Amino acid sequence: MARVKRAVTAQKKKRKIMKLAKGYFGAKSKQYRAASEQVRRSLRYAYIGRKLKKREFRRLWIARINAAARINGLSYSKLMNGLKVAGIDINRKMLSELAIADPAAFAALAEQAKAAIK
Repeated sequence: MARVKRAVTAQKKKRKIMKLAKGYFGAKSKQYRAASEQVRRSLRYAYIGRKLKKREFRRLWIARINAAARINGLSYSKLMNGLKVAGIDINRKMLSELAIADPAAFAALAEQAKAAIK
């Protein structure tokens, strides 16, 4: 079996890690071992963060909808139930945007939801 020298691939691997570690504090951007550990950790945090981002935005939308619904005399759950019964299919992101940008349209939706659950 032929001998394999890893000089080129090893350098490519190190260069890739060091490029990802650019801007890190101290040894984490200068030394390969420290950089490698930090990059691995950072990539894991980034992966987790992408999942958490979705949850956090949904929580924000629900909080905004709840606040706007209470101004219109409904709770969040009653509003969502009323919209479902009325056959109005609108997602939370758009409801949240409506509550901020166009309170009159949101109030009209809230009235339809009220009418549907009575």
